[in-house]
Amino acid sequence: MAVFTKINNKDIFYIENQFNLGKIKKFKGIKKGIENTNYLLNIKNKKYILTIFEKRVNSRDLPFFMNLMSGLSKLKVKCPNPVKSKNGKFIFKIKNKNACMVSFLIGSDKKELNFNDCYMVGKNIAKLHMASKKIKLYRKNSLSVKSWPNLLSKINIKIDKISKNLKSLMKNELIQIKKVWPKNLPKGIIHSDLFVDNIIFYKKKFHGFIDFYFSCNDYLSYELATCINALCFEKKNNKYILNKAKSSNLLKGYESIRRLKNSEKEYFNIMCRGSALRYLLTRSYDFLNTPESAIIKIKDPKEYIQKLNFHRNINSYKNYIK
Repeated sequence: MAVFTKINNKDIFYIENQFNLGKIKKFKGIKKGIENTNYLLNIKNKKYILTIFEKRVNSRDLPFFMNLMSGLSKLKVKCPNPVKSKNGKFIFKIKNKNACMVSFLIGSDKKELNFNDCYMVGKNIAKLHMASKKIKLYRKNSLSVKSWPNLLSKINIKIDKISKNLKSLMKNELIQIKKVWPKNLPKGIIHSDLFVDNIIFYKKKFHGFIDFYFSCNDYLSYELATCINALCFEKKNNKYILNKAKSSNLLKGYESIRRLKNSEKEYFNIMCRGSALRYLLTRSYDFLNTPESAIIKIKDPKEYIQKLNFHRNINSYKNYIK
């Protein structure tokens, strides 16, 4: 979540007229995230999130995101529920951009998860995967391994200022990963961006997932790999080190609902390497291309250099469990 598009009281009046929700008492921009513009709206005794979709989100994907969240909500998976406007549609226009309103999920994110949190997150990822099987939707992963060469080509040599020979590292790693990337693992709808700021806790207990705008159909184990990278490393003396108790609990929680197949375990290290490279690529691109006028916190690509190097130096599923 972020603020790229600024709105004013005139825009708020326009939004009020689009929905049967009542008068918007207060609105505030949300700085977290890197993709879309988001505002927290207070209406009567409830809160809603206004999302204005920015350039990286394809308008053709919006029905997928809306119907996925709506479908998951009906299946009792805790996530934002899209609100239909007066004309019965989830999507409306503001500032000549597509936008939506979704329910606000009570609670907040945690800066760091403990062992038990990781277990519960893993368990609820599996629940999300199992529930999404009942939702007949499909969206290709626009940031899958096939897209990475094009993304790398848009990152110029200036990125080497962050770390020596960084572009060369990304290029060589991409070549190696593509050679061994699996062709047939269990697939389904995945959230695809489960970082700490997209996981909500309430009264110290897991309460739900938010920000489904990277969701797509891909390998289920790729979701877990992204979570290992995002949730299970700890920073000590400027070094990112895998906490095996966290990664082990995350995987145990997941397997308490859905057992991983042997093929998923066999390729798990490759999934982790691929996920680390994907975020290194997108963070590098955003580091070079995010406009200075955007109210946003730029995420440091160097974190994912360390995580990528960690995965390069191991090769077994056993390295992620205690």
